[in-house]
Amino acid sequence: MNIHAYQALQCEWILNEVARFAKTNKGIDTIQNLRPTVHRRQIERMLEEVQEAERILSISSSVPIHSLDTVTDTLEQAKKGMFIRADQFEKLTAFLDHCGKLKRFMRDKGYAAPTISTYVDSIADLSDLEAEIQSCFRHGRVDDYASKELQRLRKQTQQLLTKMKERMNTLSKSKKLSAFVQERVVAEKNGRFVIPVKASYRNKMKGTVIDSSASGATVFIEPEEITNMQEELQLLRIAEEREVEQILYYLTSMVLEKEHELYVAMETMHQYDVIFAKAHYSKSINAHPAEVNDTYTIQLKNARHPMLGEEAVPLNIHLTPDHYALVITGPNTGGKTVTLKTVGLLTFMTQVGLPIPAEEGSSLHLFHDIFVDIGDGQSITENLSTFSSRLKNIISILQEANDHSLVLLDELGSGTDPTEGMGLATAILDQLYEKGCTIFATTHYNEMKDFAEQKEGFVNGSMEFDLETLQPTYRLLLDTTGKSQAFQIALKLGMHPGILEKAHEISYKEKASYRSGIEAINDKQLVKQVSGNRYARQSAKKPSVKHEERIPVYSMGDNVTVLATGETGIIYKGPDSKGNYIVQIKGEKQTLNHKRIQLHIRAEDLYPEDYDFDIIFKSKEYRKIRKQIDRKHVEGISLEEED
Repeated sequence: MNIHAYQALQCEWILNEVARFAKTNKGIDTIQNLRPTVHRRQIERMLEEVQEAERILSISSSVPIHSLDTVTDTLEQAKKGMFIRADQFEKLTAFLDHCGKLKRFMRDKGYAAPTISTYVDSIADLSDLEAEIQSCFRHGRVDDYASKELQRLRKQTQQLLTKMKERMNTLSKSKKLSAFVQERVVAEKNGRFVIPVKASYRNKMKGTVIDSSASGATVFIEPEEITNMQEELQLLRIAEEREVEQILYYLTSMVLEKEHELYVAMETMHQYDVIFAKAHYSKSINAHPAEVNDTYTIQLKNARHPMLGEEAVPLNIHLTPDHYALVITGPNTGGKTVTLKTVGLLTFMTQVGLPIPAEEGSSLHLFHDIFVDIGDGQSITENLSTFSSRLKNIISILQEANDHSLVLLDELGSGTDPTEGMGLATAILDQLYEKGCTIFATTHYNEMKDFAEQKEGFVNGSMEFDLETLQPTYRLLLDTTGKSQAFQIALKLGMHPGILEKAHEISYKEKASYRSGIEAINDKQLVKQVSGNRYARQSAKKPSVKHEERIPVYSMGDNVTVLATGETGIIYKGPDSKGNYIVQIKGEKQTLNHKRIQLHIRAEDLYPEDYDFDIIFKSKEYRKIRKQIDRKHVEGISLEEED
């Protein structure tokens, strides 16, 4: 899937929503990197897996899936020749315990999930390994009974410690030392038993000074007769540590013997994590799997855009194999763009194995590519206008699209001269039709509606508009052509039907009546709209000379509005003898007649008196050369005027 379509349809948002339900980092990463597949049987299998997982969640929502990251790190460490630490074994046994729980959990789910319940069979019986590890650990450390040698060493250590404590208690309470000790307690410093002695009497007790108080008034002395016992204790502890390492190495070797089985178990756990994350998301949006076909059929029943949820107005589309393209018309903000995005996003979801928010019985064709041209797509880095940037994208679509492509085009041909834009849009649609693409396109051009009406394989559709509330309903109606509803809205708001009839004839080259439903055509307010005073004004004039059309005078820098498109531009030059001005619109200079533009803001209201308009109208290179020439004569440099 090309990155432009992936971003325009906001596929990443959907995948992140699904990934929120995953319990393992590997599962999250897998979901976030899902991309559409073109293998029909694989898609059908993935959708079947999700359906079965949903049925299991209806029985029990708690699926025993365990984190995999610590297990992976543990195995990698062991393969490098290092033993597995006690805390790592604790996490490994937790994973093994979850493997057993998962096997037991799936054991009786065959009736609800005959396919995915069998995946657990690939997890080997690792109960012996789990039992061996558990028998060697207690409270996060190697258990005394892990080996006979360790039991013997720890028993000797404990006996020696008891003997040392008893001797130390005897010494600290003896009358012989009572005058020297700071207090009659046995302390422990740096793992050695000591008696706190007043610093002034440090020479009165035979032994080794281990530490002193912060004030220096007390020194902590290990009695001489305890030192030998302390050395013996140290040797026992070294032997114990060595024995613990031997046990850990032994258990590590047992784990490595089961390396393959452990990796299979982790991969199975990972697959379950992805499947159940999809199922959780599907249930959260009340989704159903779409049927996948290779007959170019697109049928969506009460489909909703996932980001809009229950607030979305249901979308119903049914295109048969004979229909290559749907041309959608209707008012702005009527839902045309959302319709395109819904079709594209639901196609993406289906081909990554996700059920879609639509009713059962929905069916989508298996497309190899999805191409999208939605939004302005302006490229700042390449300094392209909106129109140029979109045209560049469409050229790329024309190069790559074929009969296995879904092409979504929003307001094709907009952003330029309406006549040329309409012609270009029609030609592009016709060429994509020749390529065999499945096309969804939105437009405001009446001529494109006529083209779709006459062209074999094309279907017209429109977004419904409620004339009572003067609001769009966001419902798509097939086999109809929508209008901007400007005339109906104007009639509803009280415009005289005679004016609207004249407007209709100008726009559509046909007569139409707007008088039905108007009870009081002679209403005073309506009559005022069409009352004429032109002849009275003419009779008050002096004998007339031939009327000459007045051309409005605009100055350089005046901000004007293009009446046909609503775009704003800046006056550069004009007018010429025919009343044409050169207007800069989005960085491009266009020649427009004065009748097609209207003053928006005067230049003096926007710019200071001495403003250099070359900054707006001239290139950077032109201004650089002009500045050099203004300063001094430069040999070999000339300045050509830019238009």
